[in-house]
Amino acid sequence: MEIKVSDKLNTLIPHFKIGVIHYKNITVSESPQMLKGRLRLFQESLYFDLENKNVTDLDGIKEWRQIFKTTGKDPNRYRPSVEALYRRIGKQNYIDSVQSAIDVNNFFSLQYQIPIGVYDTSKINGNVTVRIGHPGEEYVGLNGRLNSVEKLIVSADEDGAFGSPFVDSDRTPVKLETKSALQIVYLRPSLDLEESQKLTESLMNMFVQIHGGEGSYSILGH
Repeated sequence: MEIKVSDKLNTLIPHFKIGVIHYKNITVSESPQMLKGRLRLFQESLYFDLENKNVTDLDGIKEWRQIFKTTGKDPNRYRPSVEALYRRIGKQNYIDSVQSAIDVNNFFSLQYQIPIGVYDTSKINGNVTVRIGHPGEEYVGLNGRLNSVEKLIVSADEDGAFGSPFVDSDRTPVKLETKSALQIVYLRPSLDLEESQKLTESLMNMFVQIHGGEGSYSILGH
C-alpha cells in the first residue's frame, strides 16, 4: 500500500507533514490497566492545566485550527478532533477506555495536541492519498452522523475518503479482530523533521509494546 500527500496540500500548507505507521500481526484487546491508568491520570492533570486557559490558545490546537481555516473549513463548526477531546476534558467529561488501539491514539493525541487516525488496512482499498476533500464529498463518521468533508484534509483510497483530522469514517475503524493497521499522525507543521520522527517512532513503539506485531514508519510531506 502506497501513501502519498497531494501536491495541492503541500503547496497550500507550508511544512505540512504526516507520520505514517504500518502495523502487522497485532492483537487489539481491552486496554491493559497501565494504559487505562495513564489515560485517566493525564486527563485529570490536563483538567487542572485548563482551568485558566482557553483551549484555542494551546499551541497545537491553534495550529490545527489555522490549517482548517487555510483549507477553507470553519474550525468553529468543524473542530479538529484533538480540540474536541480537550473541550471534553475541560468540562470534566473524561474519555473512557474504549479498547487498546483507540486508547493509545487518544493518549498521544492529548499529549502532543495533534489529531491521529488509526485504520484497519484490510478495509482500505488500494493506495491512499492525503488530500483536500472534494466538493460534496461526505461520509458517515464514527460520531454516527453524515459529515461533509469538503475542504477538510482527508485520507482517501480508491473508494473515497475514509479518514480526517475532524472525524474518521465508520468504514475503516480498528476493531478487536483487526490484525493489520495504518496509523496517520497529523503532525504540527511547526515541528521539524527530527522532532516529527521522534514523536512518530515513540507512538509506534508504544503501540507495538501493547499490541505485539511489527511496525514501520515514515514521514511524508515537507
